[in-house]
Amino acid sequence: MYIYYYLTMNNEERVILVTGGSGLVGQAIKTIVEKERQDALVESKNEVWIFCGSKDADLRDKAKTEALFEKHKPTHVIHLAAMVGGLFHNMAHNLDFFRENMAINDNVLYASYKYNVKKVVSCLSTCIFPDKTTYPIDETMVHNGPPHSSNYGYSYAKRMIDVLNRGYHEQHGCMFTSVVPCNVFGPHDNFTLAASHVIPALVRRMDDAMRNGDPTFTVLGSGKPLRQFIYSLDLARLFIWVLKNYTSVEPIILSVDEEEEVTIGEVAEAIKKAHGYQGQIVYDTTKADGQYKKTASNKKLRSLYKDFKFTPFEKAIQDTVDWFKQNREHART
Repeated sequence: MYIYYYLTMNNEERVILVTGGSGLVGQAIKTIVEKERQDALVESKNEVWIFCGSKDADLRDKAKTEALFEKHKPTHVIHLAAMVGGLFHNMAHNLDFFRENMAINDNVLYASYKYNVKKVVSCLSTCIFPDKTTYPIDETMVHNGPPHSSNYGYSYAKRMIDVLNRGYHEQHGCMFTSVVPCNVFGPHDNFTLAASHVIPALVRRMDDAMRNGDPTFTVLGSGKPLRQFIYSLDLARLFIWVLKNYTSVEPIILSVDEEEEVTIGEVAEAIKKAHGYQGQIVYDTTKADGQYKKTASNKKLRSLYKDFKFTPFEKAIQDTVDWFKQNREHART
């Protein structure tokens, strides 16, 4: 359990509980909170941040979830906790992804209502959008059709957060909202081979290839699918901005601009450059590509936060690779 104090802009006392606080986005938020606290000219203790992980409470269990809220009595919640995994892990466990995430989300939002939490910001994903749709996708299109079949369990469970948010707002006046990030990566990611997303998987596997002296590196799939990627520290800054400034129950997409979309092949080349790998990249086209594209519009974000600057993709990749090499023995591998 980690607790930090952070300077606020007013005298309101806040206790912010971050579920999934030991994961990729939770650790990024902790990093930003620490930095902003250190940069503050005056020390203040009117805002307490609590980062909890799965060891602190099993959020699939209603009683344990409520015990966590009873213990800390949060005034605000950033809800990140989820069962997550990459394409192939999702394809093999759609039922598990649906049931576990439904339980986690229902328990956290009910406990937030029961304990009078003033605001909840939950984390969704662009994979919740319909598979067959027009691009770019925006916040109005979440429920317009079935998600891609490869991860329908996770996608439907995440969609239901939006349904719950609307229900709690209509029946009880709760300010429960959600953000929809594009693909997130960065330090503290999950680099395990069985369950990681594409960037941490490629970072880990290429590091293995270099250690083994492999002359070729295989990317699963054609390398042609397109994705938008957001650096975890950028997403952390935006999460804190949403918590403090965004006042609608409607979801808001947190994504890099449309022109920043890259192919998986380009991602592999950027990771190769960051690693300094001298071998050849080859593509195993017998493996599934998943959804070809899911281009998201950040027009709503840009209209509300015009001057936000995203970290350049290659710099973010370099920072992630450097972090992994320095922390491999302690990372989730």
